[in-house]
Amino acid sequence: MMEGRFGSAMRRALRWAAVASVALVAACSSLTADPSANMSAEQLYADAKNEMASGNWQRARELLTKLEARYPFGRYAQQAQIETAYAFYKEGDSAQAISTCDRFLRLNPNHPFADYVYYLKGLATFSDDLGLFGNMLGMDPTTRDPKAMRDAFEVYRELVNRFPDSVYAADAGARMNYLVTAMAQSEVNIARFYLERGAFVAAAQRAQGAVRDYAGTPAAEEALSIMMLAYDGLDMPQLRDDARRVLEANFPGSRYLATARR
Repeated sequence: MMEGRFGSAMRRALRWAAVASVALVAACSSLTADPSANMSAEQLYADAKNEMASGNWQRARELLTKLEARYPFGRYAQQAQIETAYAFYKEGDSAQAISTCDRFLRLNPNHPFADYVYYLKGLATFSDDLGLFGNMLGMDPTTRDPKAMRDAFEVYRELVNRFPDSVYAADAGARMNYLVTAMAQSEVNIARFYLERGAFVAAAQRAQGAVRDYAGTPAAEEALSIMMLAYDGLDMPQLRDDARRVLEANFPGSRYLATARR
């Protein structure tokens, strides 16, 4: 008899424990539930835009990622990809921004906003902040990665070639001009580095490359002067004088002519 009452009590206790466990799990689930779980694509996009307006780039990306995953074929999905790339760019994650732009362009090469995505990719590849404000801040863009400059130039060139009537074409062209000037000066900086250390062959080669590849840029003037000095150091007077004649013809008032030896 005692044993029967004890067994019944145990069963009741186990049932209550099970009920309590279910209630606890439900309570925990309600605390950790995703508030965006039942949002429409339009709501997710609106919330993401609000987060971006507040500078909350990571939260915006989270919402955009959910939007794209839940509504991959809706009209907001493609826009979410573009906004995600922009959010990465604003966060300073250039690699992810470029990757997201590439994915979008691969999947949507003829999208109405493809020109903007090219433009954004160019910005992520080589930011213009230094170009526009570098002089005021005392920074030199020509000391930065020349590969990034070349890659950005190619992106802008593709934008201009594919979308000549784009609202971004004029600005992309201006950035291309800036990048050409910066790349030329970068080559001259390297040539000067070699010259100052007595590596005359390397200096002459880099300077010659700058003149050949970036003719017409301001950096070509110094490149010719470096060629003169490097050939002089190599005791090659004919090549030195040839470089001087080209310098005189293209930059007749050059300050480098006054100090160069004949």
